[in-house]
Amino acid sequence: MSTLLAPPFIYLFAAILCPLLGSRWRALLLLGTPVIGLLIILSFGMGNHAVVSVLGFELTFLRIDKLSFIFSIIFSIAAFLSGLYAWHVRDTVQQIATLAYAGSAIGGVFAGDLITLFLWWEGTAVASVFLIWARRTPAAYSTGMRYLIVQVLSGVLLLAGLLVHYHDTGSIAFEHLGLVSTGTFLIFLSFGIKCAFPLMHNWLQDAYPAATITGTVVLSAFTTKMAVYALARGYAGTEVLIYIGAVMTLFPIFFAEIENDLRRVLAYSLNNQLGFMVVGVGIGTELSLNGTAAHAFCHILYKSLLFMSVGAVLYRTGTSKASELGGLYKSMPVTMVCCLIGAASISAFPLFSGFVSKSLILDASASNGYYLVWLALLIASAGVLSHSGIKIPYFTFFAHDSGKRPAEAPIHMRIAMIITATACVVIGVFPGLLYSLLPFETDYQPYTFDHVLVQMQLLIFALLAFLFLMKTGVHPPEVRATNIDSDVIYRKAIPSILPVLVTGIVALNASARRLALSAVSAASGSLEKVAKPGSPLARGWSVASMMFIVVLLMVAVFVANLL
Repeated sequence: MSTLLAPPFIYLFAAILCPLLGSRWRALLLLGTPVIGLLIILSFGMGNHAVVSVLGFELTFLRIDKLSFIFSIIFSIAAFLSGLYAWHVRDTVQQIATLAYAGSAIGGVFAGDLITLFLWWEGTAVASVFLIWARRTPAAYSTGMRYLIVQVLSGVLLLAGLLVHYHDTGSIAFEHLGLVSTGTFLIFLSFGIKCAFPLMHNWLQDAYPAATITGTVVLSAFTTKMAVYALARGYAGTEVLIYIGAVMTLFPIFFAEIENDLRRVLAYSLNNQLGFMVVGVGIGTELSLNGTAAHAFCHILYKSLLFMSVGAVLYRTGTSKASELGGLYKSMPVTMVCCLIGAASISAFPLFSGFVSKSLILDASASNGYYLVWLALLIASAGVLSHSGIKIPYFTFFAHDSGKRPAEAPIHMRIAMIITATACVVIGVFPGLLYSLLPFETDYQPYTFDHVLVQMQLLIFALLAFLFLMKTGVHPPEVRATNIDSDVIYRKAIPSILPVLVTGIVALNASARRLALSAVSAASGSLEKVAKPGSPLARGWSVASMMFIVVLLMVAVFVANLL
């Protein structure tokens, strides 16, 4: 019975019940399920619960410790706020997908073993894609298919790594893994895809803006943060993550600056913020892991708030393009204030949530001697202010007057935004409320003179730079651009290179066959017997050459794994 009462199953039961109810009852179900799920989480004590024996494996569906607890709390809050924001939605597909998706993400953070993790990992992939397809356009269908392929690929790698790891160790426990074997390397790669590591990130920028208005808010909360949790659980202290995370904080800045679609700007910004969390995981100290958990908590709130604000504008105006907006503060003042609070939070202004979480990671990087990484994080913080702290609210609500005078966002959207904005301010003013939930005990004080001074200097510099660029015309008031991201490599280049590779392999096979025939001819003088195309010996050498190529690839993978 305790297994059936596990929070993720409550969400799945609600998703099954959803199509049997009327539209108003479905909306209530979206609000009520996270509340019930959170109460159940709070009713369980720390430890392993809902342990089931299946085919000789002990599957743990509810491992509650300080790390999983804080992620489950914020996931539950995000599910509730998303349901409130989407109160007007009567699309059964979106409602079922939201419940199944949130439940799978919560199940993932509670998974005590790799098999259970894999089940919920794939559950998030399958459920979330319907939030993209629910837009019901050809573009959304194509984007959703690409998203699903990438997400399922992540699951396949997780399954392959699980099997290899079990073969090597006889264990399926989801605990610290480290990069110590082929199995753990495959699992690491799986987590990296879902966390949107560099060169694996493009699915995020394509998929999130392609979803429905409310679906984007839901997507922004779960998938990538579940991956951050998985990295913190399995790869804390893996040094390569420090540098991966540093790159993640920097490269999205340039794409976000030239992007016209504000939801895509926020998607790039999301990638940037994930980088801070990944750095924290890589450092692996108690302070840095607290920073990762705290930043994930705050990020879900302020990123959801920004997506809600831009979504409300899109809902009322039909566009989220910077070049088509401006002057909306006159008719959407509540949305504008909430957007500014979200912008201040993501920019880490003192007294807002981002400041009290990001400071933990910055201090952890400096105190452990990663000064270049610390500098990179500072630069990234300035970039965040430019593209999310200033660009989003400026081009949406101020800048030139677009002439649009839409009505304010619907009341339920405003309530959801106001609650989220209030949470961002309360956490910023009273950081102890958040710190009490962190995985490790801490007496960290974010509001020291040095912290505030450095951050304010950084923010003022970034603000002055933006104003200077605007005044000189270097940064145009209307930005119309199409980003060409790294995915052009495998979307454009690989299809053109593939025929060349195939031709090369065919030529290599032919050369191997000729070499084999020449060697046999010289040895036996019986060229006529073996020179016939398709003869057993010729086929054998052809197969051998192919096997040689495969072996070379396997060696390359093995060497990369060691490095």
